[in-house]
Amino acid sequence: MTNKPKWATSERQTHLVKLFVKSGGFCIFGHANCTIPEHHYEIFIERLIDDWQAEDRQQSSLDWKAESKAMHSLGERKLPLRGRFNNISSVIWHDQQPIYYLEGLGMSGITLTPFAKVKLSSSYMRLYVDLGDSLRDVSKNKRRKAIRYGKPLPKSVDNRIADKVWEAVRHYLNY
Repeated sequence: MTNKPKWATSERQTHLVKLFVKSGGFCIFGHANCTIPEHHYEIFIERLIDDWQAEDRQQSSLDWKAESKAMHSLGERKLPLRGRFNNISSVIWHDQQPIYYLEGLGMSGITLTPFAKVKLSSSYMRLYVDLGDSLRDVSKNKRRKAIRYGKPLPKSVDNRIADKVWEAVRHYLNY
C-alpha cells in the first residue's frame, strides 16, 4: 500500500488525467509549438498542485479552529434573556436612528465641484450629492482640510451642506 499525498483526491487526479489527455503532455492551451514554459503540462501541473496544497492547508487550519472553538465552548447562551432589543426598545432605537450618515466630502474630478458621500441608514445604498457653491465662502485651505482630513467647517456652511444633503435624500426617498 502506497501513501498518497493529501492533495491527490480522486477528483484532482481525474482533472490531471483530463489535462494530460487534452494536451497530449505538451501545451495545456493547445498551441502547436508553444514556447511559453508556463503553458507546458509539467510546469502547469506543478503550480496547480502548489495551489491545491495551499488550499488544503487553509482548509485544515479552518477545521482546526472550528474544532478548537467547539471543544472549548461552554455551551452558554451568549445573548441576554432580556436586553436592549425587546419589542418596544427596538422600535424606539430604530426611531432614533438618523435617516442618513454623511461619510465624507470630496471634489469631483469631472465637474471640479464639491460633493458629499452619504450612506442611507439600514441600506447599502450610497448617494453622491453635488454641493454646488456651498463651500464658496470657505477659504481654499479650510476646504482642503475638510475634504482631506475631515476637519470641521463653519456652522453656516455645515447647515448649507446638511440642507442640500437632506434635500437629495428626501428626493431619493420620495418624502
